[in-house]
Amino acid sequence: MKLLITGIAGYIGSNLAVLAKERGFTVTGIDSFTPYYSPKLKRHTAKELQDLGVEIQDADLTETDLSGIIRGVNAVVHLAAQPGISSKVKWKDYYRNNIVATHRLLEESKKSRNLETFVNISTSSCYGYFATKPEEMAAQPASWYGVTKLAAEQEVLALNRSSGFPACSLRLFSVYGERERPDKLFPKLLRSIYKNEEFPLFEGSLEHQRSFTYVKDICEGIILSIEKYRLTDGEIFNLGTDQSFTTAQAIETVENLLGKKISIKKLPKRNGDQNTTIANISKIKHKLGWKPRTSLEDGLSQTISWYRRLERENLDWI
Repeated sequence: MKLLITGIAGYIGSNLAVLAKERGFTVTGIDSFTPYYSPKLKRHTAKELQDLGVEIQDADLTETDLSGIIRGVNAVVHLAAQPGISSKVKWKDYYRNNIVATHRLLEESKKSRNLETFVNISTSSCYGYFATKPEEMAAQPASWYGVTKLAAEQEVLALNRSSGFPACSLRLFSVYGERERPDKLFPKLLRSIYKNEEFPLFEGSLEHQRSFTYVKDICEGIILSIEKYRLTDGEIFNLGTDQSFTTAQAIETVENLLGKKISIKKLPKRNGDQNTTIANISKIKHKLGWKPRTSLEDGLSQTISWYRRLERENLDWI
């Protein structure tokens, strides 16, 4: 099966590409290498993937001529997006990279005669401040990120409903692991410890609950949704762990693994930040037989080992 991954140089896309190659897929990908975080890091990731035989095209979904990009592809996993909740990111960037990009990719994908499934990667941010609901409950996004990802998801599913376009959507919960974006919780924690810097933490965040889900468990779920595409058609699935940890517990886990304490620098409260995410995964357990297998401690141990290897190679990922 030939698989196309958008946003392939990102941390979920790159881990998915590695797993898909191991499972015998022919893997291609596109990435625009935007400066949201260091393009140098993403170029390093792309080189690793190319060494594994992954074909990567430098392309912007909102501008590049996409004709032919889907040719011969059996499955698309659409990961490319404007991520996160940041006051530095303008509305037009969320709109452009989440809505316009998805629309243009869909317009090209629906022309394909070989396509068996289009897996849209969505987010628990669609649910809003309390992401604890089953998939059929009304979404209540509280951020530009959540609003635009929900709009993109609904365009994908509208095409499925109106014309039978083969598609599903996966709402991911608090993914962490190797190659994680430097602006995320665990890379910032590791940077604070390794660099002896204060850890910046938004007011109220210590009590926030998160379904921290290891990236390789997430990739297993994505692969399963492709392999069982007849069962996923037209569906939304929550993809995450049904265990929840406070930010304080996550910090303590990292401190225990490294044997070091951090010093916290308090920042003003961040608007749109979720209070609670606990993935309700009853549907995907029942329909696909998927569940996460990696504990927070084991996943963080593997993540830390990966960062230490990069440190020995003099690559400052965090």
